[in-house]
Amino acid sequence: MGPAALVLPVLLLPLAVAAGGPEVRSLRGSWQLRSGNGSVSLRAEVPGCVHTALLCRGLIQDPYYRFNDVTYRWISLDNWTYSRTFKTPFDVRKWQKVNLVFEGVDTVAQILLNNVTLGRTDNMFNRYSFDITSVIQEVNFVEVRFLSAVSYAAEQSRCHKAHSIPPACPPPVQKGECHVNFIRKEQCSFSWDWGPSFPTQGIWKDVRIEAYNHYHLIYFSVTPFFAKSAQQWYLEVESIFDVVSSKPIAGLVTVNIPKLQTQQTFSVKLQPGEGSIVLLVNINKSAAVEAWWPNGHGKQTGYKMTTTFMMEAGCQIEKFSKVYFRTVELVQEPIPGSPGLSFYFRINGRPIFIKGSNWIPADSFQDRVTYDTLRLLLKSAADANMNALRVWGGGVYEQDEFYDICDEIGIMIWQDFMFACALYPTNQNYLESVRAEVSHQVRRLKSHPSIILWSGNNENEAAIASNWFSIPSPDIGVYIKDYVTLYVKNIREIVLSEDKSRPFVASSPTNGLESVKEGWLSQNPYDTHYGDTHFYDYSSDCWNWTVYPKTRFASEYGFQSWPSFSTIEKVSSPEDWSYTSNFSLHRQHHDGGNIQMLQEIGRHFKLPQNPDPVKKFKDMIYLTQVMQAQCIKTETEFYRFSQSEIINGEGHTMGALYWQLNDIWQAPSWASLEYGGKWKLLHYFAQNFFAPLLPVAYEDKGVLHIYGISDLHEDHKLTLRVLVHAWSSLEPVCTLDEEGVIAKAQSAVPIYKESISDLLERCRNCTRKSCVITFSLVGEDGLQSPTNHYFLSSFKDAVGLEKTQLSVSVSQQDDTYIFVLQTTAIAPFVTLDVGSIKGRFSDNGFLMTEKKKVIVFYPWEPTSVEELESSLILTSLLDIV
Repeated sequence: MGPAALVLPVLLLPLAVAAGGPEVRSLRGSWQLRSGNGSVSLRAEVPGCVHTALLCRGLIQDPYYRFNDVTYRWISLDNWTYSRTFKTPFDVRKWQKVNLVFEGVDTVAQILLNNVTLGRTDNMFNRYSFDITSVIQEVNFVEVRFLSAVSYAAEQSRCHKAHSIPPACPPPVQKGECHVNFIRKEQCSFSWDWGPSFPTQGIWKDVRIEAYNHYHLIYFSVTPFFAKSAQQWYLEVESIFDVVSSKPIAGLVTVNIPKLQTQQTFSVKLQPGEGSIVLLVNINKSAAVEAWWPNGHGKQTGYKMTTTFMMEAGCQIEKFSKVYFRTVELVQEPIPGSPGLSFYFRINGRPIFIKGSNWIPADSFQDRVTYDTLRLLLKSAADANMNALRVWGGGVYEQDEFYDICDEIGIMIWQDFMFACALYPTNQNYLESVRAEVSHQVRRLKSHPSIILWSGNNENEAAIASNWFSIPSPDIGVYIKDYVTLYVKNIREIVLSEDKSRPFVASSPTNGLESVKEGWLSQNPYDTHYGDTHFYDYSSDCWNWTVYPKTRFASEYGFQSWPSFSTIEKVSSPEDWSYTSNFSLHRQHHDGGNIQMLQEIGRHFKLPQNPDPVKKFKDMIYLTQVMQAQCIKTETEFYRFSQSEIINGEGHTMGALYWQLNDIWQAPSWASLEYGGKWKLLHYFAQNFFAPLLPVAYEDKGVLHIYGISDLHEDHKLTLRVLVHAWSSLEPVCTLDEEGVIAKAQSAVPIYKESISDLLERCRNCTRKSCVITFSLVGEDGLQSPTNHYFLSSFKDAVGLEKTQLSVSVSQQDDTYIFVLQTTAIAPFVTLDVGSIKGRFSDNGFLMTEKKKVIVFYPWEPTSVEELESSLILTSLLDIV
């Protein structure tokens, strides 16, 4: 298609006008897009990017299909231009100032209006505002001329003469682009060990024109504080204005929160230029303030608040917002009987065990990440009993809706700044860009109660301390100086000046206050006596809890698995459906990952030997998911039962965030939710291992220990029910009820201990290989834990397991579907899969020790009994041959 193939009409869009306030008009919608030499020209939606525009017009296939991440590399290497014509919908002479505002430009571009260069952009995470008062006409032509992010990053690296900034390129297995640390862009868009390389270009957020007189509100935030001395809540209400009047403007600001019988009016004076006013609003002491609590600990109460600005210039602004009340402290203090310091969060004065995962971008193309996408993924986190996610530092600062949903459903956010697994330049231009980015993001996000921590970067303290990049020791000082300059003297300084309501750490993992004491770089950031740790081990037996660090806080740990066949099928062809196909190797971006999964499976399971290659591939997928779920279950349960004890100076673990929650595309990864939101077995297991009440077993020197773990706020008197089953019978060999067991509030306490040989002897006819132990906690008031299990041997050594006949009947009940399962023998890891039908089951991947089990299916879109029946595949471990 030639450049003249398309003529766009001049569009007029509706205005948003406040009383005497600014005129705002969005330029979202249809733009013209053309390639560097003009050979490709098409209509493109804004917000959007080049890849999705080409896909939408049918000029390329799905970028995720097969090998397209490499085939479509040319798109990122070209320089694209977005342009459009628009009529000015108001009389320019009426306004003192007119701005062209870009909420997000990805990434390096020259912005022109009517052939006048307004300025340049070089930071995807920044907001850009250009004064167009003297340039705007009745009919206007706006152009955004992009430069390839790949070429720009390479050029920046070439021009950086001071010292090398490693790493230059990602490992070859990632098939990525180089020098991503030289550009302020989503770091994983140049590839990662779980994601493809799609360095996008585009206008990824809103773009609009704002015209105003006198003054204009740019940022507005509300931060709650609790004054202990006065036992009273107060709010810090901050408004940042652009004042175009040449003299100060006086006026009144009224803040009103009807539900809390709180109304206060302030006299204010705005000085010319950009400046802020901060108002302290005391909440009426006689009003009962309900605090915001994390998921599982209380309600997420918010209050409607109206702020009215009545200024003498005659223009009134009304700002509607929601305000939440919560306090957060990161507690780092000495622990009796242990060297080092604690590392845990207190919310509203209550210590909270952090349960959750790590969040990565939900798509390589941000314009495809809708509100519904975010809601589905975040709701799935809450439904699995999570109360927190870490927004990881190699992605993006998420969209406003992400944090709104977290506020609403009680998901706490550990918010990284966008720096990951690399060293970064600290020249003046770079630092200025970062400073603008950090101010903008903190101002944009600090009103959200869900954000409980700012963290400077992902793994960069560890990268220097462990010398990942083989820097010669005489040179290391230069990099330490850069590190402190970037994260401490710049990022930390801005965060502390913009937001005094929540803690800041410079990195993750870090030793917290100990790292600070050692000049912000500790000798060993993985020290279990301080801060948080990241831990990965693919060579040990993941069923062995002793390989895991008894850390204060586990902020990253994990194992890979493959996504379901129904997810892979969409982006592959039949020749790809084997574990060793070119496609399977191409999709695996973690060096040796496919082999590591096989080795971990081989420790405890027989590997599939089916002569049918497709059946063998599906069996492998199933086993990788079983293995991943079982590994992360073992590790997470270890962290949970370590919360209340100190052993050899280690313990008091107060957080478990596994790597990772979601996927960016259809590929093997550490995620528990597949691309599209389907739950892997790990996510079903998470629902249980993060349950508020849970018994957990582990073995030490031949003795079985069971702990009662409770996140509940009160002690409960319960019965511990222990059942021993022979693999060959649905009737338990023996049952033991231990009554009067106390599950202590927000603790993990030992509730049962017996040598395994005594237990097996008591249960006669049982050996380690022939029997399995299951156990649960039951209260009188209907309180019940999930049923947990302890395997006494590997499944490849198990004796007495019989091929079972599994049958199922499906019926509809209101908006859900009921699956009644029947079995003729004990069935391990029973899995229901309904292919591409969107929804989730109440439980999955379970050990079936009773004849009958009822499972509920919650659909995410309309379906029917017939559809579910025809799509259903039932699998247990005994179906793998």
